[in-house]
Amino acid sequence: MAFPGRIVSFVASTDLDVSAMFYVDTLGLELVARDEFALVLDGGGAALRVTLVQSKADTGYTVLGWEVDDLDPVVDALREKGIVFTVYPGLDQDEHAAWTTPNGGRVAWFRDPHDNVLSLFEQNV
Repeated sequence: MAFPGRIVSFVASTDLDVSAMFYVDTLGLELVARDEFALVLDGGGAALRVTLVQSKADTGYTVLGWEVDDLDPVVDALREKGIVFTVYPGLDQDEHAAWTTPNGGRVAWFRDPHDNVLSLFEQNV
């Protein structure tokens, strides 16, 4: 039997207004609902809840990512909107801040205004 539910992703936020500007205005996700506790966004067919918290610890690892068909134009478009991509010491990242995985996929990382690590991933096809 398959699990009888759908995936919902959660990202912590200490300011829902700032998160709305980032996720809706900058990234272009659709706002589905908002209340005093969370933003609910359409994350490409899966719900993304940006949940209000009093304080947030830095996880240092990716909490949310998007698989994209072609990473380079997405990185370029986000850079035009002011997104800064993370360059990690010791990783051989290219001009699009992308690291090539051992199987040939590519990953680029950036952070939201609350320091959540986000990523873009391009499969090796």
